[in-house]
Amino acid sequence: MKLYARQQGEGEPLISVHGLFGSQENLGAINRQLAEKFMVHGLDVRNHGRSPHDDAMDYPVMAADVVEYLDDQQIEKAHLLGHSMGGKVVMEVALTHPDRVNKLAVMDIAPVQYGVRRHDDVFAGLSAVDLETVQKRADADHALRQHIVELAIRTFLLKNLYRNDEGSYCWRMNLEAIHHNYLNISAGNSGKESFEGDVLFLRGGNSNYILAEHREEVLKRFPKAAMREIADTGHWLHAEKPELVARTLMRFLES
Repeated sequence: MKLYARQQGEGEPLISVHGLFGSQENLGAINRQLAEKFMVHGLDVRNHGRSPHDDAMDYPVMAADVVEYLDDQQIEKAHLLGHSMGGKVVMEVALTHPDRVNKLAVMDIAPVQYGVRRHDDVFAGLSAVDLETVQKRADADHALRQHIVELAIRTFLLKNLYRNDEGSYCWRMNLEAIHHNYLNISAGNSGKESFEGDVLFLRGGNSNYILAEHREEVLKRFPKAAMREIADTGHWLHAEKPELVARTLMRFLES
């Protein structure tokens, strides 16, 4: 599995991993700011963005993809940053290959199993888009709107839509594999060891992804974990307050 990556900046290597239905572009604003001090590698995980598609998709294989990327780039050790699903990916790398990780930063996700119905409306909306009849992006947006009211979410999802060489619309993501593996994506981290390095969890103040009840599981796996709340933000804290999030990450990584 050879992941697509966008590299920018100079300095210590920093691996940046996006969330479900996304790509490295979703962390673009954060990556650009961190690239002022670090060599940032923005990855597209398997079945997302410009990376290859594959039927298998769980945290052990996605963590192995990241380690393979480190090997290919001859990176012995790197800082890791991940949002949502990407946060679970980088946590799995830290738990299973701690010798490859310097500092770990996780945005608005815990290493726990989540309810499996969080994205039913997204799957329904995406399935409602008939790619064979879509003539323009507005057609796809109209189909999505029957299931997803929020314009910001529809705009985010439609970043996956592109025209192939024949001029037909296609999804960059492997929607079938993502749907088939959704239980794996909702699962908690499987790495049994703990990571003894420095870890920062950033939580959106209005988000319900990191809760007080997750504290014990977080500290069991990451005993040096620190938690910071970004007030007045939801799950997409890095998009809502990119300057503050970038400054907070920079202080942590440079300290």
